[in-house]
Amino acid sequence: EGARMLGEVGRRTGLPVMTDIHEAWQAEKVADVVDILQIPAFLCRQTDLLFAAADTGRIVHIKKGQFASVPVALQAAEKARSRGNECVLIGERGFTLGYEDLVVDMRSLTRIREGGWPVVIDATHAAQRPAAVTTATGMVKSGGSREDVAVILRAAAAVGVDGVFIEVHPEPENAPVDTNLQWPLHELKPLLEEVVAIANASKGKKTLR
Repeated sequence: EGARMLGEVGRRTGLPVMTDIHEAWQAEKVADVVDILQIPAFLCRQTDLLFAAADTGRIVHIKKGQFASVPVALQAAEKARSRGNECVLIGERGFTLGYEDLVVDMRSLTRIREGGWPVVIDATHAAQRPAAVTTATGMVKSGGSREDVAVILRAAAAVGVDGVFIEVHPEPENAPVDTNLQWPLHELKPLLEEVVAIANASKGKKTLR
């Protein structure tokens, strides 16, 4: 049912579709209806998952884990390449800082690119504060500030990236997840225009458009 819904999204919008996979058997199930298979950050070292995604021939977006160094991410991409798939992206979503925060080391963007792979900045999850909020019922969930999403995007655009990842919602306060981090849909265009302008003005990388 999930695969059918993803296919319907692609047909209705005419846009490329990306989805996470969490187990190797899921890769083949969704490959016919999506354009990009995303490897979640916490699973970026799972060899069987990387192989299964690469074997579909689809673009593979590997989210670098908060715990993972750049060499670990590069090794993950090489695992996909070893299956004959050169269409691999590496997503930077920050490094764990203490117990409840993340920080983006902008040097990792250049080091991933120097490793021979396109790099994507995941500004939404890089702005996350893991397990930083305790609800009235005692449940722990992630926090963060959507203003930091823009800060991270601007900095990454200046350094130079090949793509940006942003979660958006028409009504962020009603989003089912990452409520504090969802970028308002009506403000997406001006943000992207600003990001592209920064990228074009910077000498970091000229191909973002």
